[in-house]
Amino acid sequence: MGEIAPHPHTHREHTGPALVAEAARALRAAGEQWTTMREAVFTELARHERPVSAYDIAENLSAARGKRVAPNSVYRILDVFVGSNLAMRVESANAYLANRHPGCAHDCIFLVCDECGEAIHVDDEPVSEAVRAIAAARQFAARRPVIEIRGLCRSCA
Repeated sequence: MGEIAPHPHTHREHTGPALVAEAARALRAAGEQWTTMREAVFTELARHERPVSAYDIAENLSAARGKRVAPNSVYRILDVFVGSNLAMRVESANAYLANRHPGCAHDCIFLVCDECGEAIHVDDEPVSEAVRAIAAARQFAARRPVIEIRGLCRSCA
């Protein structure tokens, strides 16, 4: 997958069926197929407000479909979603969040609560630019910077 470069922008966050439709549009625009299984995985991912694991997605889809969905299949689909900017991976939790504005390229900055598991995604262009500049100054081509700050959210503090 190519480099995702952040850029100053405004975006509209999508929810529900509009989010699924926008994800399908963005994935097709990226040259990927939108299959029924990819739609099912994205729909399940999008219904969660907190990061969710591939195993949880597979378990929920298996229960809903009445047949086993392999976690490895879900991982492969999630990798496509992350590479196409439809999902964001919270590295420290090995879990995923749906990108509520598919197609918008920006880096992942998360505030992750150690108590309740909430992960707040923050768009901060100056921080993203500074991180990429640090990498570039060292002749390092940053592809997908991820910054995670672990601590306690307002509710748990």
